[in-house]
Order: sequence, then structure tokens, then C-alpha cells
Amino acid sequence: MNSPSDKAVADGLTSIRVATDDALCPVDRLPRRQRNKLCIRIILVGLVNFLAYTLGYAALGGDAHNGGVVKRPDGTLAYVVRGHFIRDLSGREREVSRRLWIYSYVHSISVPITSAALVISMLVLARPHIIATMRDGWIKGPTFIASFSTIVIVGTLFVVGLFIWEFVQQLARAG
Repeated sequence: MNSPSDKAVADGLTSIRVATDDALCPVDRLPRRQRNKLCIRIILVGLVNFLAYTLGYAALGGDAHNGGVVKRPDGTLAYVVRGHFIRDLSGREREVSRRLWIYSYVHSISVPITSAALVISMLVLARPHIIATMRDGWIKGPTFIASFSTIVIVGTLFVVGLFIWEFVQQLARAG
């Protein structure tokens, strides 16, 4: 630290470190590089999960959430997946094993969760730009980020809650 600029850089790094330690947002407690790598991994997991769901939906001709557990005329149960407009305009039902039906339903539940994590991770990565560009508008960058994140989280919890409720009802019906 021979020059005033060296001291200024050191002071700046110290203030960043202090601000990071006292951060209100948990992601701000991670070093930027580590946080960005984590966000990119979450985005990749979300994309892979969505791709796997799409391929599974196409292979099965639907999913368990759109299908259900139905009683056959002889009184036995059938586990059905149904696809909306994937094969024809009326959709199509297909009987599958209980194990495959449960997998399909659980995978349907996981898609909103990983999609929300993907959106929030993208928001965390874009946060510095959002804050910098939304300084003088009717809504400030941090407010926008907090509001948008809250909407994503609450909406996801609502959808996942509905999916889980319907899943439990279908399993209860199956006995």
C-alpha cells in the first residue's frame, strides 16, 4: 500500500466485504463468482427438468395430472395419463402402471418448482443491471426485484399446493 490508489482499492474491497457480510438477501452472502455458478447450475437443472418432462409427456402421450385413477367396469382401478392435443384435437388417454403414473405426477409437480427456481436465478443474475437501469422510474429496481420474486414464489406455492392436493386425492381414491 504505497500509493493512495492502493489504499482506496483496499478500502473499497473492505466495504464490499462488510456490505456482503451484513446483506439482507441470502444470495448476497456468497461471493459473486460462487453465486453466479450456483445460479447457472439452477438454471440448467430447471431446463433439463423441463426438457425431461416434455420428452416424457410426448413419449407417454400425456401426464398423470391430466389423467387420473379410474374404475373399470369390473371394479378394478386403472391409472391413466392423458394428453391435451398431443395426438389429436380431443386428446388421448393411455393406461399405465401405478409406478409410472406416480412418477409422471411427481414430475408434473416438480416442473413449477424448478421453473420458479430458474426464473429467480435469472433474476439474481440480472439484478445488478435491473437496479442500475431502474433508478428513476415509478418503481425502483430493488422494489421490482422483490415484488417479482414474491409473485413468482407465491404463484408457484399456490400451483404446487393444488397439484399436491389433487395428487393426494387421486391416491386416496385409489385406496
